[in-house]
Amino acid sequence: MPAEPDPATPLWRAAQVFRLLSCIYALGFQVAVNDDLEHPAIGWALFAVLVSWSIACAAAYLHGYGRRLAWVGAEVVVVIGLMLSTKMVASDQWALDNQSWPTTLWATNATISAAILLGAIGGMATALLVTAANAVLKGYVSVDVGRNATVVIELAVGLAIGMAAHTARRAHSELQRAARLAASLEERERLSREVHDGAIQVLALVARRGREIGGPTIELAELAGEQERVLRRWVSAAGTPVRGGLEVDLVTLLRDRAADRVSVSLPPEPVLLPTEVAKEVDAAVANALDNVVAHAGADAHAFVLLEDLDDSIVVSVRDDGPGIPAGRLDEAAGEGRVGVSKSIVGRLNWLGGTARLTTGPGRGTEWELTIPRSR
Repeated sequence: MPAEPDPATPLWRAAQVFRLLSCIYALGFQVAVNDDLEHPAIGWALFAVLVSWSIACAAAYLHGYGRRLAWVGAEVVVVIGLMLSTKMVASDQWALDNQSWPTTLWATNATISAAILLGAIGGMATALLVTAANAVLKGYVSVDVGRNATVVIELAVGLAIGMAAHTARRAHSELQRAARLAASLEERERLSREVHDGAIQVLALVARRGREIGGPTIELAELAGEQERVLRRWVSAAGTPVRGGLEVDLVTLLRDRAADRVSVSLPPEPVLLPTEVAKEVDAAVANALDNVVAHAGADAHAFVLLEDLDDSIVVSVRDDGPGIPAGRLDEAAGEGRVGVSKSIVGRLNWLGGTARLTTGPGRGTEWELTIPRSR
């Protein structure tokens, strides 16, 4: 399975361009100060190490195998080691009057690499290590940033590059998530078309013919009609618009449930919930309304009430039908009909909420669905 592309790859490439320029600058500096060094031969030998290590880092980061903590840690160690090697090639006075021998510009490569890999915190921590090595070399810590802004520049580089890397990875993650969502919606729409063209039409035919034949087939017709309504609800929900990025307005979903015999009472303000939560709540309400049509009688009225409380969302679905006789739900479960337990109670349990049923002969039926704000 191929590895996922690194969203920070453009930053790694730009960093190697900076590395090349810093090496050129380090070469010019080496030539310029060569006569002032106490041991110029050692200086050129160490410069060869600098160039070799720079080539190795560039290859590792460009090809990807060096984009890990061990390699970046090794680069930090090499950079600090070369900075401290200034005492091997120059006098203490020269080190005090000049920047470190490999040049501060070249040493910034370690800060950049750490920032790309670890983010702003890792980049700034590496910047402090580089400036600490410079302080050890000179024997004092410069607090006059007006005359010596090395620490400020290093920290700024670590912060800026780290934030850029974090932004690149976050944008890549959001893009992948959006692509998965688009693919999921496209697949759901395709399945919806297939269900509409096949299963829904067959169930509608079975329901119609069962009622026409009468007798024992009426119960079969009612079951087919109930499943037809459930599938139609599912198909219609497939095109529900997403609002607020990955949130859906539950008010809009429930408003579509209003009908001649269904009264809906909703708050004036939107009730935004994560897409999967809102759709599961809407599906549970749809199932409760389907049960009213199937079992409460043709003249029954249903009432839907949505309440947005501080810590929870409460949806009540009640009807003025005859109610459910005691033991009927257990009897239905024993017959293998588990629509209530799976479609309503199961959905609310999955959401971390509760579904409470209040019913009885002559009392109608009321579902109270409670969804906590913090799941």
